[in-house]
This record gives sequence, structure tokens and C-alpha cells, in this order.
Amino acid sequence: MSQAGADSLAPEAVEPLLRGRFGRPYLYERECPSTQALVLGRGLPEGAVAVAEHQTAGRGRLGRRWEEPPGSSVLVSVLLRPPSDRRPPELSLVGGLAAAEAIEEVTGLATQLKWPNDVMLDRRKVAGVLAELAEGEVALGIGINVNQRREELPADAPTPPGSLRTVTGRAYDRAPLLATLLLRLERAYDAWREGGLDALYGGIGARDFLRGRRITVDGQAATAVQILRDGRLEIETEPHVLHAIESGEIRYAA
Repeated sequence: MSQAGADSLAPEAVEPLLRGRFGRPYLYERECPSTQALVLGRGLPEGAVAVAEHQTAGRGRLGRRWEEPPGSSVLVSVLLRPPSDRRPPELSLVGGLAAAEAIEEVTGLATQLKWPNDVMLDRRKVAGVLAELAEGEVALGIGINVNQRREELPADAPTPPGSLRTVTGRAYDRAPLLATLLLRLERAYDAWREGGLDALYGGIGARDFLRGRRITVDGQAATAVQILRDGRLEIETEPHVLHAIESGEIRYAA
């Protein structure tokens, strides 16, 4: 459990906990506009990470802002160079699965994946993933709400937000969570490189939050059927017509 003033993602807190190749080198800023920009186009080795205690211009999916009080979250971007026979957009689900597994390991609670890039805990979004591609490199950004109090979470988010603290009632040291996340991501990424999403589908399909829910896709009513093995979302619209979609604004009935 974290103690006031002691919880940090500085290199001296995280590097001794790293158990794989991800996180080397470990770039750390107390504050920056976005960790994504710190890893792309700099000639860094695959697995390099950038971490910040606070982002002044954090981004989420569809151009939304990612906001958080300083020192409350895990904010990390990992540099990846996926092979040419893999689809980089699938990395949102790869990162989501890794975040879900890390959160489960730390909290002992089951998580779910809300397609395409959110991690849900007790029906609340506690993490999000953003994959940005530039000249063969991918910055895979993962944000986990860890120690925010309820009043520190955005009130107007399209998916009800939460943090590990609001769900479980306790605070967490972020350094062990980040180290666990990087190890889980390394393992998931290696499996994806070798076998695509099919190699991870057991973990993804079992955590499918939208399965069977009434949703809207860009305002159109539908029912979510399942996340497919190619990473698309299968939906059913009236009159019982199946579609597979690759993107869209998804909202669901609470």
C-alpha cells in the first residue's frame, strides 16, 4: 500500500522491479505534454518506455483528452516495431489484455475488456490504450487510473470512469503495478508477434465486456455479439444482420 509522498515512478523505484527486456531504457519525466512523443522517431530500441507522473496534453481515443491529477496514475508509452505481417491496430487489444492481467494480479479482482481499448473493473473504466503508428514504429500508450479519488475522475466521460482506489477502497504503489504491466505486455506482445491475436484470443474473448449488450455504434442501435479473432467487433443490427466493424464510437446501456 502506498504511503503519502512515497509513491513514485522514478527510475530508482521502478528499474529494480523490472523482470524482462521492456523498460530498458527507462525514460522518466515528472511532467510532459505526452509520453507518446518521447519514444517515437528517436532511434530507441524496441521495448524502450517513457513514463510521466503527469501529462499536460494526454490524449485518448478519438482525440479526447486524458486527464489525471499528478502522481495518481500509471502513464507509460512503450516503443514497438511490429513485424510487417501483423496489423498495428491490433496492439490496442494486446495492450488492453496486458493491462487487464496486471490489474487482476495487483487487485485480485476480475477485469473486462471494452472493445477496442478500455479496461473495465466493476463496470468502470480504469484503463485505456492508445496505439500510434509512425514510420514503422508504434508508441503504445497505456494509462491506468490508480489512486484517484472519486471527485478527481472526469464527470463527463462517455464510459463511467473509476480507479483502482475507488473500486477497492485502498491505495496502491504504482511502481510494482508498472513493472507487472511491462512484463505482461512483453509476454502478450511476443505471443502476438508469433501467432497474431489468435494466440491471445482466450484471454481477450473471456473478458469481452460488450458481448450481448445493447449498444450504439456512431449513433446506430445494435447488439454487440463478440470480439472476433481478427480484432474487429461483430455486431447485430435489425433485422438480425451481422456486421464486423473496425472502429466506431461505442456507447452502451448501463
